[in-house]
Amino acid sequence: MKKALYLAPSAIAVAVMASSLSVGVQAAGFVEDAKVTLGLRNYYFNRNYLNGTDPVIRGERQGQAEGWTQNFILDARSGFTEGTVGFGLDVLGLYSIKLDGNRGAANTQLMPIHDDGQAADQFGRTAVAAKAKLSKTELKVGEWFAVLPILRADDGRSLPQTFQGAQLTSNEIDGLTLYGGQFWKNSQRNDASREDMSFGGVKGDDFNFGGGEYRFNGNNTMVGVWHARLEDVYQQSYVQLTHSQPVGDWVLGANLGYVTGKEEGAAKAGNLDNKVYQGALTAKTGNNSFMVAYQKLSGDTKFMRIDGTSGGTLVNDGFTNSYDNPEERSWQIRHDYNFAGLGIPGLTLMNRYVSGDNIKTANRDNAEEWGRESELAYTIQEGTLKNLSIRWRNSDVRRDVGQDLHENRLIINYPLSIL
Repeated sequence: MKKALYLAPSAIAVAVMASSLSVGVQAAGFVEDAKVTLGLRNYYFNRNYLNGTDPVIRGERQGQAEGWTQNFILDARSGFTEGTVGFGLDVLGLYSIKLDGNRGAANTQLMPIHDDGQAADQFGRTAVAAKAKLSKTELKVGEWFAVLPILRADDGRSLPQTFQGAQLTSNEIDGLTLYGGQFWKNSQRNDASREDMSFGGVKGDDFNFGGGEYRFNGNNTMVGVWHARLEDVYQQSYVQLTHSQPVGDWVLGANLGYVTGKEEGAAKAGNLDNKVYQGALTAKTGNNSFMVAYQKLSGDTKFMRIDGTSGGTLVNDGFTNSYDNPEERSWQIRHDYNFAGLGIPGLTLMNRYVSGDNIKTANRDNAEEWGRESELAYTIQEGTLKNLSIRWRNSDVRRDVGQDLHENRLIINYPLSIL
């Protein structure tokens, strides 16, 4: 049975922090620059499976997945102590309570699932990270919500995913940010425990990464280069180019990327082969934004990412699907509108359509799928409930191979600034 509640802090982070404070540096900036917020997130999720594609879970067909949770996300980040080397501490306190969700509809990934098929009534964990800063270089050790192009924590359900490890970030050269580090444990979004990093259920050793991003041309252009290795499972490289260009009343943008991956070391997941070619073009004018995107995979392996992580590196990643199957090619059209243009600031609407084909499966060489997603969001602009946001997400997915579904999500978030 999975653990329902785990709130022990990272021993490594605590040890590092304790040793740092013992050197007697002054702690003025530690408190003065601290920021503490409490996010109150209410999350309702409903997914209906269509056309006889209901999953079979523990011998029972599941016609829908439904759940409702109330979540508390405490994000406390200290400043740095004074001195040549500054020290600090970040704490992420996560706690979720199930408001509704029966056995037949527990597979929402909102909560952990017990061996009897029931969703846990509650779960949570505490992520603690110590940090040290010298000049414009920062070392972080412990557990936190990490978002890197080569490893993106998922925050698409009740609580965010976190990783345990160490990361060095340097900004010593203007415009250039360098990254390097290692993660060794993974707490997925619906799990209270800390597990080894894995890909496709195959556990590897540590996840090592390095990369750099250089911004120039008035910060309008960025070139990024990344490499990562899940030891004894896979290795992956990613090159990215982004550009933004004002043209009259328009702002035009581009996001181009290339990913390549293969097996690494002992190749516990077997021989792997994946390449991704992708590009997204955007155009914004007034309160309207438009995007067209194309994504092409080649090789016998789907896009490689640590289990549980977001597929946000891919231009066609969405709420319900990433279009990342072997050999799949997909295109997207998207429109965003800000109702401030009609005198309703804080109200936005997003619609997108994605179509994928040429999917290679065990039984087919040219399977197809498509998806439609909409999000209507409103953020209160003033008053007692200022910054409270309400988001309604409505989606449909149809596939030749896999599950057809219709989905609704209602997410209410209220961030409280404590310090």
